[in-house]
Amino acid sequence: MKGEAAPAAEPISSHAIRMDAAALNAFMAEAFPHSRPGSRGHVVSAAPGHVQARLDPNEQALRPGGLVSGPTQMGLADMAAYALVLAHIGPVAMAVTSALNYQFLRPCRPGPVMADAHMLRLGKRLAVMDVRLWTDDPERPIGQANVTYAIP
Repeated sequence: MKGEAAPAAEPISSHAIRMDAAALNAFMAEAFPHSRPGSRGHVVSAAPGHVQARLDPNEQALRPGGLVSGPTQMGLADMAAYALVLAHIGPVAMAVTSALNYQFLRPCRPGPVMADAHMLRLGKRLAVMDVRLWTDDPERPIGQANVTYAIP
């Protein structure tokens, strides 16, 4: 795995990214080698202050009633937040979730689930993000998470 601390060359900033979508997906595949490809979703795009991710849930991600399960939704929100942190600080595997609060807003029917993660605050030790999940229309989110990451 790559380094455990952010490069010291320049301070971390929410105005510039150090990893693009391809680098984030490659890092996650390396950091989580026992995950099935696609099981945690993938990063679609990365820009300063924003990451978009996508998950195509399989039958194991469904709960009774044929809806995408809560743990699956929260996992996608957490993955998008992790990717957003890494996009800004670089490949720091030990950045970890310190808080995740998820609100279920609508039923999540089977099909592609998108996550839009936005940086609210990026400090030296903590990053706070807003993550909204949606299916057909980004203006009608199915869930919303506030996620805090601890940065080593």
